[in-house]
Amino acid sequence: MSNTFCVTITHCKTDPDKATLGFVVANAAQGSEKETLVFLSSDGVFCAVPEEIAKVDEGTPFAPLKDLIDKFIKAGGKIYVCTPCMKKRNISEDNIVEGATPAGGAALVEWLSNGSPCVAY
Repeated sequence: MSNTFCVTITHCKTDPDKATLGFVVANAAQGSEKETLVFLSSDGVFCAVPEEIAKVDEGTPFAPLKDLIDKFIKAGGKIYVCTPCMKKRNISEDNIVEGATPAGGAALVEWLSNGSPCVAY
């Protein structure tokens, strides 16, 4: 069984519920001692932009997205942000949260090549 886990998130502005749920699952995986990666692509790259993160609060029983992301990073989770998706949306590296890393699809493939299970939101 793999000791790694991956969550891909492709929504934020278009479906904030999926962004929230993706980070809920990522925190659960990280809390289960799985080395966890969140890969943000498409509209999901906005989950790395502080101004957009602050807008997402799906309400009870979920914590605000900012709190979920902060918890995930503090616990050692990794966040990769699709570089071409950032460029398409005019998001620069200096406009993403500390702890997130711009990365291409090859970084995701490398993570998954070790047998990591992956879920998508």
